[in-house]
Amino acid sequence: MPRLTKIYTRTGDSGETGLGNGMRVPKDAARICACGSIDELNSHIGLLRACPESEMFWRLLERIQHELFDLGAELCMPSAQSGDFLVPGVETRLEDEIDLMNERLGSLENFILPGGSHASAVCHVARSVCRRAERDLVTLSREENIPEHLIVYVNRLSDLLFVMARALNDWGKSDVLWNVGFSKDG
Repeated sequence: MPRLTKIYTRTGDSGETGLGNGMRVPKDAARICACGSIDELNSHIGLLRACPESEMFWRLLERIQHELFDLGAELCMPSAQSGDFLVPGVETRLEDEIDLMNERLGSLENFILPGGSHASAVCHVARSVCRRAERDLVTLSREENIPEHLIVYVNRLSDLLFVMARALNDWGKSDVLWNVGFSKDG
């Protein structure tokens, strides 16, 4: 495992960065944008873990952070074989978690506004960043061949974060429902 002994290297000062295989690419390349969105998502999940109200999900969120590092490693190593880091099929564990949470939630008959409790609002931010990360992965997949399970995982993770945000709103009881046509009421 490589160790970081020096944080600044000055090698990125020209607008390029290095991938895990040593290849240099522009910092705004689709692969780097996808890596950055995954990194940002992981930071937001770390912020969510710091919310005391999310304690019931800490272990799940920690596992997700490790999985996002695995996903990022797979993106950082274009020559990696599918599953070298993030195992295909891991998204089924996310589906199981979604199903467990949904058993306690009431049915959703309206769109909800991001917010409610502080932890739920943070979770909604993570969800929206997750959706951007998914879009970045789709963009990258049009330019380069990436393992399909990376996109599936991030798609399922955004679903899980939506359901988790509802769970963090007292299992949906504190969800803020969208008031259709609210702007017409003045």
